[in-house]
Amino acid sequence: MTASAQPSTAAAPPKPRRQDLIALWAGVAFSFVFVAVIWLAGKRLDSIALLPDQGAAWYYWKLPAPTWITRATAWGCYLAQQLTIWGLIWYAQKNNLRYTTGLHKVNIWALAASAFFIFLHFVQTHIWYDGLAQDVSIFSSQGSVILLLVWVLLMENSRRGMFGGKKLPIKQEIIRFARKYHGYIFAWATIYTFWYHPMANTSAHLVGFLYMFLLMLQGSLFFTRIHVNRWWTVLLELSVMVHGTLVAVMQGNGIWPMFLFGFAGVFVITQMHGLGLKMWQKWLILAVYIGSVTLVYSQRGWAQLNEIVRIPVIEYLAVIVLALIFGGGLWVAKKVRRPRDEDAKPQVGGAAA
Repeated sequence: MTASAQPSTAAAPPKPRRQDLIALWAGVAFSFVFVAVIWLAGKRLDSIALLPDQGAAWYYWKLPAPTWITRATAWGCYLAQQLTIWGLIWYAQKNNLRYTTGLHKVNIWALAASAFFIFLHFVQTHIWYDGLAQDVSIFSSQGSVILLLVWVLLMENSRRGMFGGKKLPIKQEIIRFARKYHGYIFAWATIYTFWYHPMANTSAHLVGFLYMFLLMLQGSLFFTRIHVNRWWTVLLELSVMVHGTLVAVMQGNGIWPMFLFGFAGVFVITQMHGLGLKMWQKWLILAVYIGSVTLVYSQRGWAQLNEIVRIPVIEYLAVIVLALIFGGGLWVAKKVRRPRDEDAKPQVGGAAA
């Protein structure tokens, strides 16, 4: 046998490292470490006197006597981060970046900016304390996160459907619009909520900030493959179930099943159908859900069973409303654009000279 005929023993070239995956795990680790920092440093804030709690519409963690500097630092830092991330999203879209397993330069900038503003918010809290909560309603913060979740349901309708894998009859131009502009809305919802709260070390704040950190991490990894990884994105969607349930348990208001089974219901109805699960796996998840509901409400009382449908009903109705708003806006835009396009067309014919 000649040398040329001998089988090659050369080693296969190593696969390139998944920079996006490395960035994801590093970002997750950073998120947990910084939550620990908030917890450890939070005792410094115990000396700040706060007003008594005044009910569900009252946000407890805000200064009784805010000053211009406390407001200026909260709103100024928020706007600085908001405009920075919006600018990076615009830059990425303007340059028509492609999805990659690596990291674009703009991803590195976004990750660095997010880390910087997380540290800045920590410093701002320990010097001036107040967040945006001093000037806006608590429902605006909660509503921004709900809008994000509903927007995802609408945006993913074409891929995973809405009810058991079945799609709602939503026009593709509406889905394309939602996909094109989702980054700006998600960045607003996340950053607005992030700056709404001071970095206090209550259990609810710690869980909430961890969730915000993960959402900002996701928002910094745009145009990478991990950004559209279906397991990672569903994990982020399900994180609101964990957050809402834990906060309800910590507050002792007794409505934790509404959050647990409400968001879990959305997973069973919609989200799990985008994961490529086998049919037996879907039936198993459904059986576990029904069994858990039966176990809890056999003790809680069947009269309270309506709790589990409140969140799904709100979210699915909101999807329809959002789709109608987008559809109406696109229809109006076409009507406005059409006369302009017709006026811009060169006139053919006319009177002879």
